[in-house]
Amino acid sequence: MTTAIIDTSTANISSVRYALERIGARYRLTETPEEAEGCDRIILPGVGAAGPAMKRLRETGWARVLQGDQRPLLGVCLGMQLLFDYSVESDCEMLGLIPGRIERLDPGADGPWPHMGWNTLTPVKPDEPLLEGVPAGAHVYFVHGFYAPVGPHTSASTRYGAEITAIARKGHVAGCQFHPERSAKTGAQILTNFVKGAA
Repeated sequence: MTTAIIDTSTANISSVRYALERIGARYRLTETPEEAEGCDRIILPGVGAAGPAMKRLRETGWARVLQGDQRPLLGVCLGMQLLFDYSVESDCEMLGLIPGRIERLDPGADGPWPHMGWNTLTPVKPDEPLLEGVPAGAHVYFVHGFYAPVGPHTSASTRYGAEITAIARKGHVAGCQFHPERSAKTGAQILTNFVKGAA
């Protein structure tokens, strides 16, 4: 199986590539949907702002393709946020693959903004395939200033000023607000679950 990595020009592609190499996964870096032909699944990474990332996805044709594609799709960090309907960041309409809005995080007494650091995962749906082999309370690494509130499509959560969706899923579409590629053994297990069959 081969995983397509979408190059949005707003992502730290290298860390995702190296993480896949460490687990022995085959991947292809793609700028356009045509370059992903023959790939079995797709990773949408992202770092930065929603507006420029969505502009890039529209320009390359990925936005239109992802809205009809049935291959397993994993959004990472900003890539997860792009899966939702709308973000207050950049007042931006997004892919609309998972219902909901992305809001600005208010950390309150939990720490500074943006949220940067290790937090625990709390499973919300025990059958989430990305969490196979991952114990409750495992730590993963977050870097973000916007978030998806916990809702009906939340598979795992964490807390930083608010209850945050850490993993979201609707059917074949899933997202991690944290960076699995920077989350040591736990992140490697999550990526392994995705590239080796978790829908």
